Amino acid sequence: MKINISGKNIAVSDYLRRVVNKKAGKLERYFKPETEMQVTLSIEKSRHIAEITIVCDGLVLRAEESTGDMYSSIDVALKKLERQMRKHRTKLEKRLHEESFPEETVYDYYDENFAEDEPQIVRNKKFALRPMNEEDAAMQLELLGHNFYVFRNAHNNEVNVIYKRADGNYGLIEPM
Repeated sequence: MKINISGKNIAVSDYLRRVVNKKAGKLERYFKPETEMQVTLSIEKSRHIAEITIVCDGLVLRAEESTGDMYSSIDVALKKLERQMRKHRTKLEKRLHEESFPEETVYDYYDENFAEDEPQIVRNKKFALRPMNEEDAAMQLELLGHNFYVFRNAHNNEVNVIYKRADGNYGLIEPM
C-alpha cells in the first residue's frame, strides 16, 4: 500500500512519519499493493486532526479524528477505519480482491459474537427539486434543521448536495 503523508499547519517530522507508516501499515494486508492511503495531519488552534482516506477499486474509506494529541488522533482515526471495515466486511470482500480478507481473521470472531443488525432503509422520500443557488440551499438546510439538503443548482441545472461540516461550515457535493 502506498501511504502519502502530508501536513497542514504542521511540519511532519521523520519520527511522526515513521509512526504513521508503522500504524497504518497494519492495514496493508487487507488491500492490493497499488492501493493508496492519504494521511493528512493538521493543527487548528489546540486541535490535532488526523484525516485518513483509502481509495481502492473505486471504493473510498475515510476517517477523521480531532483530539488534543496528534498520536491519539492518528490512533482513533485508524480504529474508525478498522470499525468501518469490520462493519461492512461482506460488502468489502465483494468489492476488493479475493485475498483482501484472509479466511480466518479476528473479524470472524467479532461477527459471530458482536454482530449488530445491519442498518435498513426505513423511509423513502420523493420530492420535486426546485432550482436554487447555493446560498438559498444553505438557508433551506438551516431552516429545516437538517445535516444535508439535496437541490438542483440553478447555475448548471445539476443535482447537488449541500451539507453541514463538523467545523460548522458547509460542503457542496457536485457530480463530475
